Amino acid sequence: MTLPTATYRIQFRNGMTFDRACDLVPYLKKLGISHLYASPIFTAASGSTHGYDVTDANEIDPALGGRAGFDRLTESLAAAGMGLILDIVPNHMAASPENGWWRDVLGFGRQSVYAGHFDVDWSEPLTLPQLGQDFERALAGDELRVTLDETHGNFAFGYFETLLPLNPSCYGTIANRLDDPVATRMAEAAAVTSGENFNRAMHDILFEGGDRAVLRQKLEEVSSDRDFLKRLHDEQHWRLTHWKEAARHLSYRRFFEVTGLVGTRVENPPVFEDLHRLTIELVRHGQVQGLRIDHVDGLAEPKAYLKRLREAVGPDTYIVVEKILGLAEVLPDSWPVAGTTGYEFIAALSELFVDGGGLRRLDDAYRSVAGEVGDLEAGRRLAKRLMVERNFAGETGRLVSIAAGIFPEINSDEIATALTELLIAFPVYRTYGDGGPLTWQDSAVLAATASQAMVKLGDRRALDHVLKLLEGKVEGDAAHEFRIRFQQLSGPVMAKATEDTLFYRYNRLLAANEVGGEPGKAPDGPEGFHRRMAERARLQPHGLSATATHDTKRGEDARARLYALSEGADVFVQAVERWREMNRPWLKDLPDGAAPEPNIEWMLYQALAGIWPEDFDRGQTEELRERFTDYAVKAVREAKLHTDWVEQDAAYEDAVTAFAAALVSPENDAFLEDFQRVLQPFIAAGYLNSLSQTLLKLTAPGIPDIYQGTEGFDFSLVDPDNRRLVDHARLTAWQAEAGPIAKLQAAALKQRIVGIGLQLRQRHSDLFIRGDYLPLKVTGSRRDHVLAFARVHASDFAIVAAPRLMFGWLDPGVLFAGPEFWEDTAIAIPSPLHGLKADLVTGKTIEPGGSISVAALLGSQPVGLISPI
Repeated sequence: MTLPTATYRIQFRNGMTFDRACDLVPYLKKLGISHLYASPIFTAASGSTHGYDVTDANEIDPALGGRAGFDRLTESLAAAGMGLILDIVPNHMAASPENGWWRDVLGFGRQSVYAGHFDVDWSEPLTLPQLGQDFERALAGDELRVTLDETHGNFAFGYFETLLPLNPSCYGTIANRLDDPVATRMAEAAAVTSGENFNRAMHDILFEGGDRAVLRQKLEEVSSDRDFLKRLHDEQHWRLTHWKEAARHLSYRRFFEVTGLVGTRVENPPVFEDLHRLTIELVRHGQVQGLRIDHVDGLAEPKAYLKRLREAVGPDTYIVVEKILGLAEVLPDSWPVAGTTGYEFIAALSELFVDGGGLRRLDDAYRSVAGEVGDLEAGRRLAKRLMVERNFAGETGRLVSIAAGIFPEINSDEIATALTELLIAFPVYRTYGDGGPLTWQDSAVLAATASQAMVKLGDRRALDHVLKLLEGKVEGDAAHEFRIRFQQLSGPVMAKATEDTLFYRYNRLLAANEVGGEPGKAPDGPEGFHRRMAERARLQPHGLSATATHDTKRGEDARARLYALSEGADVFVQAVERWREMNRPWLKDLPDGAAPEPNIEWMLYQALAGIWPEDFDRGQTEELRERFTDYAVKAVREAKLHTDWVEQDAAYEDAVTAFAAALVSPENDAFLEDFQRVLQPFIAAGYLNSLSQTLLKLTAPGIPDIYQGTEGFDFSLVDPDNRRLVDHARLTAWQAEAGPIAKLQAAALKQRIVGIGLQLRQRHSDLFIRGDYLPLKVTGSRRDHVLAFARVHASDFAIVAAPRLMFGWLDPGVLFAGPEFWEDTAIAIPSPLHGLKADLVTGKTIEPGGSISVAALLGSQPVGLISPI
């Protein structure tokens, strides 16, 4: 397998096309990138901003440039000696009539040749939660009609712009009512044709004979007959429902809570083949060298899927999976992949850059502000219960029904209670039992989870029966279905409760509230980081190392700045007290109290600090205001305390939006002046944190992944803010700058360090792909302020020195503390590494010997990367 040296993630769509990506190839090549890492490129729903709502897995999206544009891109990459990694989506597709397979299912129901492609419960009509109110009210409001879908050539049920294909068996009913020759011919043809022949036949009839305008007029007239529309609706393979009903009842598996994404049954070989036909072709033709598997935990049988994929694409294809690893969780060693997409690397950085003492000070202050929301574990339990009992009530109810059918002697309510407690207690996303016994790791997880659940249960009888199902001790299809569906549910419950609820409620330190992170864990500092990296070198040395993705909660440099709040906790806490008093006039009195409440106000100050421009101009705040207020609304909806995506509280949201806008208003002069002043040491420390974490990503075990634009500074918020188009022209201009690092602005310096690190990786690929990770001992009075390690392979090595916890020690505009700060601090160098060396950041020589003076190394530069001469 040819492993990447480094990947560069590109978000296609939103202005990024294949041809535009072609223009970036020379820039990326010079930077040191070996593989472009592309977001999904297959045809997606019209207007898709992300590509995960695939409508045709075997067509390259014309909106991006189609196959011809894709071929131009891969030719450009090949000419530059670079490869391509594709992000593929095996778990779900768009539940949209634009999806030809789904359209066929809507029209033909379980008789469709694609009925088995989707994870649908065919014991009832297919539920379509697309209405803004219940069906009867939508009908009474004349929101529904029978019409022609002239794009596809068939009769359709219309709901605003949505056109749902009708069951061909009802065409006769329509023809009888219309007394129209075209409708009659369509009905006659519908009685004897099906599948692709059906679509072709309907299209030919509709466009080759009769007057379509007359037919449309007759359909419009008959649509005024509500009883007819209701009878017609009842004849379909589907039922339109209110979109809010999806949480309680849905007849198909969805992606998390997104009803517009229907789960696929990729565990079935024919479905796998249909979904991957073009992907496999692109790999075999040499246009694609790697694959990123989206949401692998959503699959029924991840191991079996990955083995089938590996067989299809061969041993040389680089494969990583999007998988969130919990504390002490490791990737199953039976999976034939290189590793994960790297969220655990972000968690390791958090442990390194967060100051434990300051975090405790923040905790004291935050609890006094947030009240009961400041209790992390209580909040976690509440968030998970909300997911089980409300957001995923339908999925949980289905599991209860299956278990009750297997164990009729157990009361359904007892089963529901046991299931709820088990899902709440689950410490990881899921286990992986399919047809056999659990691995020892999964058995241990299940046992620990059961013990935790039992604390809340009065009787363990129902729990024991559920455990038998999860352990694979009960035979039969129903037992197998229960086991698989539980595993497909525990992940979404964990993700939505933690990442998309708890992390917007518990706001002690936002930098720790990151995907894959554990904000309640005390940081381990350098020792913990060394331990994690040694484990990473052993378990997944070729997984991606990320500091930002399209799904992270904020830009990597915003996070790096917010780490410093733990160091300057006293400064921040005192400032928040002042700011709350300054901004009291902007609060709005609502029946439930003043809004925003103190917990959200605390969060807003942090979020604003993370994105605050160093060169803030009071006269140019419009873009900042728009980004910040959009984030504020999303944050309070995700928190689900006063408002959410299901039930919006307009008055509360307006109050939060107005307050957020006031924080950046030129009229709020006293606050702006104080905020700008307080932030200066945090900005300085954040810059150095950014450069340190960048160097660590480039040199630690794993393959460094650069999210688009983050080779420069990225102070973005959560999506869609972090998916904005990148100014690559500016980045290219910086790349052309020569001269010493002292003359570079901070963002250009970050890009320079990225280039230095990646070019070293290219020159010494074996060192970083196969090399050991060797922690280096630091001595002296400032030893806690620097992390040092070496990568060693045979006689080759590289030494890394990165400062940490530098809040308050930096002069304005200077990205190093000076030699006087470091005093006697030194890095101990083992004898095999004693020879003459050079620092690649500045080019200066490092004399041979058993130690390196940190004052000499970092007294005039931000970070050190040393290689033998």
